[in-house]
Amino acid sequence: MVGEQEQQESRLTVVLALAANFGIALAKTVAAVITGSASMASEAGHSFADTANEVLLLTALRRSRRPADRRHPFGHGTERYIWSLLVAVCIFGMGALFAFVQGAQAILSGETERKSALVGYLVLAVSAVLESVSWRQAFRQTRQEARADGQSILAFLRSTDDPTTKSVLFEDSAALIGLALAAAGLGLHQATGSAVWDGVASLLIGVVLTIAAFLLGRTNLDLLIGRQAQPRILEGVKRVVTAAPEVEALVDLMTMTVGTGEVLVCARLDFRDDLGAADVERACVRLSEELRANHPEVYEVFLEPVPRDDPGLRRRVIERYGRPPYHWAAGER
Repeated sequence: MVGEQEQQESRLTVVLALAANFGIALAKTVAAVITGSASMASEAGHSFADTANEVLLLTALRRSRRPADRRHPFGHGTERYIWSLLVAVCIFGMGALFAFVQGAQAILSGETERKSALVGYLVLAVSAVLESVSWRQAFRQTRQEARADGQSILAFLRSTDDPTTKSVLFEDSAALIGLALAAAGLGLHQATGSAVWDGVASLLIGVVLTIAAFLLGRTNLDLLIGRQAQPRILEGVKRVVTAAPEVEALVDLMTMTVGTGEVLVCARLDFRDDLGAADVERACVRLSEELRANHPEVYEVFLEPVPRDDPGLRRRVIERYGRPPYHWAAGER
């Protein structure tokens, strides 16, 4: 399970992003009113959406750590994915759609008036500094966790089961890109006197936010459906159970992520025929303890003794994975 230090680190990342986004949103709103810039208004809407998102992420961190109970025997870990999925919806619904509307209005208005952009530039500069502070914290935590898992940052972002830091990193990355687009739109509007450039910048901000929302939404949807454990955990489980002297074959292995740093392990094992019931029971207890000791992410372990030559079981495994069971695939007896 996720350690307390990692929980505190994630909470710090979200709180820092919350404070930065709220201050930036207020400043951008004032600048949008003064300059009349569509891209600045889009950025203000984006920052308000990000502020709401951080509140959702803090809620996810708090509620997902509730202990298991009678109605939820596997805990509340997947609740983090639901709240994080709402973050993706908010990024699109509150940020991207607002940016698209602002951009379309600016392009269709045909406005040619030149407006003072000094306030806009100052707000964008300050916003970039604050967003960079938040982005650096999220990036630092992501890099630290990727190194702990022995992965590159990109590989870690694809495989991580913690959407919190990933959400902040994606939000802040989209925000920094949006700031650059807003500055470009403001500058071109000032240089040409045409609001079309400002509108185009706003539309591009909407595209960036849509991409960020899609990537986050896909990640959380995958986790909510029930993604298997990371390859290193799968290989570790295989090594432990197949090395046990009581086990002749690993017939089937199913894992599912039930929360951040929480993995459910279900394995069907063919035990030696000369073992008694008590021997099998003791072996199951020992293997469960070894799996938890080797992999702190293992939340619950279910081991089922089965005959490896059962045709019905073999057929179900092939239907699920498209290949024979483990001991058949390895060429074992």
